[in-house]
Amino acid sequence: MFVKICGITNREDALAAIEAGARALGFNFYEKSPRAVTAAQISEFIADIPSDIWKVGIFVNESPTKIEKISVQLGLEIAQLHGAETPAAHPGGLRVWKAFRVTENRVPDPDYPAEALLLDGPSSGSGFDWKLAAGLPRKIIVAGGLDENNVRAAIEQAHPWGVDVCSRIESSPGRKDRVRMKQFIEAALRS
Repeated sequence: MFVKICGITNREDALAAIEAGARALGFNFYEKSPRAVTAAQISEFIADIPSDIWKVGIFVNESPTKIEKISVQLGLEIAQLHGAETPAAHPGGLRVWKAFRVTENRVPDPDYPAEALLLDGPSSGSGFDWKLAAGLPRKIIVAGGLDENNVRAAIEQAHPWGVDVCSRIESSPGRKDRVRMKQFIEAALRS
């Protein structure tokens, strides 16, 4: 089980997340997001991130060519796709995590060809019935509505490969509350 801290916009939050035990960091390249970053912004500090930390680019309906270019430039290993992408539009040379919103208690097709499925709540910052993820026969990452107070319950109910947190541990969009982030990671990794 691993923890991904998403919406990283600055060096300080990235290093604090790693120090607290995060295994993956997410960088949001969707221009309409309040946590959007550019390759130029991330290039200022991405070399400071240890090589054993997964660097994940978040993209929404972006062309595979642009995803590949940004990933090569920054050394991203994973493309997390949040739009209407189909397998034919996956970027080459990268691991792919496909995000799906769980609405009306319906989960996505478990046979979707990606390394993992990220299950998110029906809207930004909202959760879903985590038990729906428990029986899926593949790597699942649970996201949406998680914070330091409920992540253990999500893990116990969903039995995910990983958990992903963003807005619920922020002091403002794109700025992590370091105390809450540390508490989240500790709660998630507690056995």
